[in-house]
Amino acid sequence: MSSMGELACTYACLILHDDDIPINAERIDTLIKASNLKVESYWPSLFAKLCQKMNVDELVMNVGSSGIAASINAVPPTTSNDAATAPSASDKKKEEIKEESDDEAMFSLFD
Repeated sequence: MSSMGELACTYACLILHDDDIPINAERIDTLIKASNLKVESYWPSLFAKLCQKMNVDELVMNVGSSGIAASINAVPPTTSNDAATAPSASDKKKEEIKEESDDEAMFSLFD
């Protein structure tokens, strides 16, 4: 049930923010009740406190960016010894082309 509470509060916060309505626990709770959902009573207040402390625009715009930054920082620099075992540029291009074609195939399923 907690994941539904988190999701309901997330959507309520996004709706309030999008309409430039100040986010507080009562307004989040009102939206949740209007959608005929039931969540544990602590979720709206937790999300209201989060939204008051954080910039919601930054939260929306930076979703997933920390994972990308962490993976970039985790890649060790290559040395001259690694160059002999590293994949060639043509191998990388083939891999990129294959990934793009997989992505395009997924989009065609929903067109």
